[in-house]
Amino acid sequence: MNNLDISTLRLMIESAAANLRNNRKLIDDLNIFPVPDGDTGTNMSLTFSGATSQTLADDAASCGKLLSKLASASLRNARGNSGVILSQIIRGFSKAVENKETLEISDLKNALVSAKTTAYRAVMKPTEGTILTVIREMSEFAEEKWTEFDDLGKFLRAVLEAGEISLKGTTELLPALKKAGVVDAGGKGLVTIFEGAVLAFENGTAVESLDKTETVSSAPKTTEAADIKYLYCTEFIINKTSDRQITQFRTAISDKGDCMLVIDDEEIVKVHIHTNHPGFVLEQAIKLGELTNLKIDNMKYQHSEKLSDAEPAQKEVAEDVKPAKAEPKKRYGFAAVSAGSGLSEIFSSLGVDQIIEGGQTMNPSTQDILSAVEKIPAEVVFILPNNKNIILAAEQVDPLTDKQVIVIPTVNIPQGINAMMAFDEGLEPQDNAAAMIEMTEFVSCGQVTFAARDTVLDGKEIKLGDCLGVNGKEITAVTKTPEDAALELCTQMTNEESGVITVYYGEETKKEDADRLIAKLESEFSDMDISLCFGGQPVYYYIISVE
Repeated sequence: MNNLDISTLRLMIESAAANLRNNRKLIDDLNIFPVPDGDTGTNMSLTFSGATSQTLADDAASCGKLLSKLASASLRNARGNSGVILSQIIRGFSKAVENKETLEISDLKNALVSAKTTAYRAVMKPTEGTILTVIREMSEFAEEKWTEFDDLGKFLRAVLEAGEISLKGTTELLPALKKAGVVDAGGKGLVTIFEGAVLAFENGTAVESLDKTETVSSAPKTTEAADIKYLYCTEFIINKTSDRQITQFRTAISDKGDCMLVIDDEEIVKVHIHTNHPGFVLEQAIKLGELTNLKIDNMKYQHSEKLSDAEPAQKEVAEDVKPAKAEPKKRYGFAAVSAGSGLSEIFSSLGVDQIIEGGQTMNPSTQDILSAVEKIPAEVVFILPNNKNIILAAEQVDPLTDKQVIVIPTVNIPQGINAMMAFDEGLEPQDNAAAMIEMTEFVSCGQVTFAARDTVLDGKEIKLGDCLGVNGKEITAVTKTPEDAALELCTQMTNEESGVITVYYGEETKKEDADRLIAKLESEFSDMDISLCFGGQPVYYYIISVE
């Protein structure tokens, strides 16, 4: 067979998705970092499976149109960095053959070259030893050797073998992969997709899917009644007119609530606190200067309204059904990714219009983020991904909406909170973006979680279930208890310039355990302001912010 027709292409796409699903766990386990997260295999499989189910339901009449459908659906279903890069590979592949009825060897060669070019363009700083290397070397093989083949099946098998050779080579290209003795997870995912497609072409049947349970829906929104200890979300700006020290103000209000944020920005101070005594907080604030932008909300009332207005779970919609758009009623709006009822309440109290459920273990898709953006009645929407693995998916939203979308590249929750505190309604969009990004640089983030697998990393032997302290991008503490990991993290993260430690405790952490940690921190860091907030986040016992 020297021509690939649409019925065979459909079979190959179905088979590729099944092969990826079957090997998802294997690909996940290639992840060197042992923390529980939205691993590469999971993100690629959710991306491709979601796109495949929508594509195969379409009655496209040609190979080119079917692949265009797959490309569009892949972009909207893209999750995590690996899912976004995969969507760009498919986009480039489809672009080269969009007008083709059937596909010949030369067409597939052109498609592979276009896939490589598009993928590299999508990544600001391409790293070799990754999925990019694998698609590049597959395309280079196809471009150099395609004239030597007169059989389509043999050409496809040879390209697959070139991909497998390239994948093995990734171990030598990245020191971290070499140290762990593994290949790149994204590259493995790409080869697995191509392998499934080739097997279907050769055998005339799709690879059987062994995993029937995979879902492409996002994590459900939390609608349980909240146990709200402090009723009033109080926030305002102080225009400083006195010489009173900010530390005096922090100390005065610190025991009057939780989730306290006091950001000193030269001439102004931005304040946010959950309290039962907003009057006392305001009296202390007046000692510093004049108050503006005052907002006090009853959070129990707000939460009750959310529960009564909660919509039934959304049914999965086809890729080409656009979310309902909200008519712009204001200039600025905000969407933030958050997991945990406490963290979501904090973002809402800071002015975030739409909370996108997700985070480390469930990266929302581009479609999830787009849906949230379209619901916001604003001309300009800022997106806070709050996770490095969600930034690329967020950046795909702008061309899909008529609104102006600005992604603030926040990589963790404390950065997202600080960015919101920096927003100024009176500034232009790009000036606000610059101020918000700048504010993220003044906060450090530590996270306490558990080891999802046995491994040895940077000389540290890590066992399944160990407590891990993650400082930025590195595991810097391996302990037996979350409390010990948190204490080690705070010691590592603080220096002479540090003034505030905020601890957000997760859904698996008891309040009394969190209180005990705070007591130890107050004893050890007596010259700093220590604050405890309920985050309710999964996976992480504690998220620690140091400013």
